[in-house]
Amino acid sequence: MDHSPGFLKVVNEVRPCIKEINLTEARARLEANPKAILLDVREDNEWAAGHATGARHLGRGVLERDIEKQFPDPNTEIIMYCGGGYRSALACDIAQRMGYRQVASLAGGYKAMAEAGWSMDR
Repeated sequence: MDHSPGFLKVVNEVRPCIKEINLTEARARLEANPKAILLDVREDNEWAAGHATGARHLGRGVLERDIEKQFPDPNTEIIMYCGGGYRSALACDIAQRMGYRQVASLAGGYKAMAEAGWSMDR
């Protein structure tokens, strides 16, 4: 996807401040902690077209408004993904600023998951 320079600038500014993990790390964390949340932060239409099996959905556009309702414990382990790992990086930054301590962005996002054969639902 061709991202605008301004968008890439803000993503690159937050990347040093967040934790990014790869698919192997994500699988290991989800297996090690059955209470960990795999959170899809894509738009509703993207979610409806397909999403990781077992994932929860909270679109990036309403994250700040609804994350505390869905996950009131700021110690909840949350692995966020979007289409390619950019929006989830921004979502992690926001969640951290809201007090969440165990958030990570999945590098490569949905695209990487699909390419790796991650189980998906429609």
